Amino acid sequence: MKLAQQLVGQLQDAGVRRIYGIVGDSLNPIVDAVRETGGSAKGGIDWIHVRHEEAAAFAASADAQLTGELAVCAGSCGPGNLHLINGLYDANRTGAPVLAIASHIPSTQIGQSYFQETHPDRLFNECSVYSELISTPQQSPRVVHAAISHALGDGGVAVVTLPGDLASLDAQGEPPAYVPIEHGHLMPAPAVVQQLAEAINSASRVAIFAGFGTGEAHDQVIALAEKIGAPIGHSLRGKDQIQWDNPYDVGMTGLLGYGAAAAGIEDADLLLLLGTDFPYDQFLPDVRTAQVDRRAAIIGRRTGVDIPVHGDVLPTLLALEELVEPKKDQKFLSKTLKKHERLMSKAVGAYTKNVETRVPIHPEYAASILDKVAAPDAIFTADTGMCNVWTARYIEPLGTRRLIGSFLHGSMANALPQALGAQFAFPNRQVVSVCGDGGLSMLLGDMLTAKMYDLPIKVMVFNNATLGMVKLEMLVDAMPDFGTDTPVVNFADIAAAMGWHSIRVTDPRQLEGAFGESLASDGPSLVDIVTDPRALSIPPKITSDQVFGFATAMSKIVLNGGAGEAVAMARSNLRNIPRG
Repeated sequence: MKLAQQLVGQLQDAGVRRIYGIVGDSLNPIVDAVRETGGSAKGGIDWIHVRHEEAAAFAASADAQLTGELAVCAGSCGPGNLHLINGLYDANRTGAPVLAIASHIPSTQIGQSYFQETHPDRLFNECSVYSELISTPQQSPRVVHAAISHALGDGGVAVVTLPGDLASLDAQGEPPAYVPIEHGHLMPAPAVVQQLAEAINSASRVAIFAGFGTGEAHDQVIALAEKIGAPIGHSLRGKDQIQWDNPYDVGMTGLLGYGAAAAGIEDADLLLLLGTDFPYDQFLPDVRTAQVDRRAAIIGRRTGVDIPVHGDVLPTLLALEELVEPKKDQKFLSKTLKKHERLMSKAVGAYTKNVETRVPIHPEYAASILDKVAAPDAIFTADTGMCNVWTARYIEPLGTRRLIGSFLHGSMANALPQALGAQFAFPNRQVVSVCGDGGLSMLLGDMLTAKMYDLPIKVMVFNNATLGMVKLEMLVDAMPDFGTDTPVVNFADIAAAMGWHSIRVTDPRQLEGAFGESLASDGPSLVDIVTDPRALSIPPKITSDQVFGFATAMSKIVLNGGAGEAVAMARSNLRNIPRG
C-alpha cells in the first residue's frame, strides 16, 4: 500500500464520499488512489473535477454545512492549493467540517525557492483549526487522523500538507481507528441560569435576538418568547433556524435588515442574545444584555454583556423553564409585532405590489415570485451583496428549506460553487442559486462543472449590470458611486453556449412562467433576470449620518451633471423607505 492509498482509505473510513479539486503533478498519486476506490457507485470516493480550486473549497463547504459530514477538497502544489484559500476562509468561519489536501513540492526541495514553491503549512494557519505538514510516511496516519478529528470535533477546516514524493512511498504503520463521536451539549452553571431567570423575571420588556446557535432549540425559543412576551429578531444565519413557524418574528437588524427587529431590541430593557455572534455592534443597543453561547471567548466581544451564560442554547432554555415566570403584560410584544407588520407591508412589501408591468424588473418582486414557485424543501445559495438582501427578505425558510451563503466571510462568487456542493450532497432536492451578475462572473467557468455532471442546479441571475451593495456603501459614505457599473451581459446566451437550458426575462409578467419552466427542466438551467440597477437596500433603521451621506452623494451627482440619474434613483427607492 502506498501512502496515498492509506490516506484515501482513512477518508473512506471517515465516511467521505467526494473530493472536490483539480488534478495535477504533486496531487496525482492521491487522485490515482481515489480512482482505485471505484467511485461512490462501488462504495468508494468520487473525484469531482471543478474548473477552479476556489470553487472546490466553496463546494466542499456547502456539502459539509448541509450534511454535517466531513467534506474534502484538494489542490496541487503552489498555485493549485493557494486557490483554495478564500473558500477555506469561508468554511472555517462558518464552522463547516472540511479537510483540505494541499499537495506540496518534493520534500527535498522545500526551502530552496523551487518551482511553484509556497508554504501551505504556514499559509493556511489563519483559516483552519488544524494545519500540519507530513514529513515522513510514519507520521502520516496520525496527522490525517488528527485532521479528521479536528475538522469534525472543532467544526472548521483542517489542512494536510503532503509533498508529492511522499505520497508515492510505501505506507508505514496502521492508522488509528476512526470512531465517530456524538457531540454533547454544554450545560451552563446552575447559579448563572438562576441569575438569568431573575433578570428575565424583573424586566418589563424583554427582546430576543437569535442566531445560528438556536438551531436545536427552535421550539424552546418560541415557547420562551410566548411566556415572557418577547419579540424575536434574528441574524441572517439565524433566519434558517428561527424564522419559520414563529408568530413572534420581527425580522432582522443591520444594513441587510427588515422589519421591527431594530426597534424591538432598542426598546427593550433586557436583550437576550441567543447563539449569535452578530458582528455589527453599531446595530446593537446599549441596554442590559444577557448572552448565551457555547463559545466563551466570543461572549461580550460585540456589545457589553451584563449576564454571560456559557452553554448551549437548548439546555439553557430547558433549565429556565421552571424558573421563568409568565408575564401577563404583553403590550411590548403586541406593539412590536404591529410595527413589524406596518414595516413589512409599507417597506418590504412596497416593491412586490403593483409592479407586474414595471420595467426594469424590481429585484424584490422577482425574489417574491421565486419564493412562491420554489419547492418547499429547496436549498437556496445566495451571492454576497444585494442577493443576500433579497433572499433574506423574501425567501421563506418554512422549516424544510435551507439558505446558505458567505454570511460570515462575505466573499463574492460563493453561490454557484456552493450550489454544486449542495446538489452533489442532495441529488434529489431542488437547488436554487441566487446569483448577482458580479458574483457569477467571477467563477463563471464552473458552470461547465454543472454541465459536465449534468447537475440540475437552477441559477437565477439578478442581472443589474452594477455592484449594487458597493454602490449603496459609497452613497451612504457621501461618495458618488464610481466604478460600480459594468457593461450589460446576456448570461442566457453564455449559458446556452455552455449547454445549459436558459431563459432571459425583461418583462416581469414573464417571471413566474420562466421560473416554472427552469425549475421543471432537466439538467442545469439559468434564468437571466434584467433588474433595476437603481434598486438599493434601505435598512429598517436609517441614521442621520446615512441620510446626510446619501444626500451629499446625490448632491455631488447632480453637480456633476447627473441630475437625471439622481431623480431616477430616488424614484426607484422612495417607496422602500421605512415608515411608521
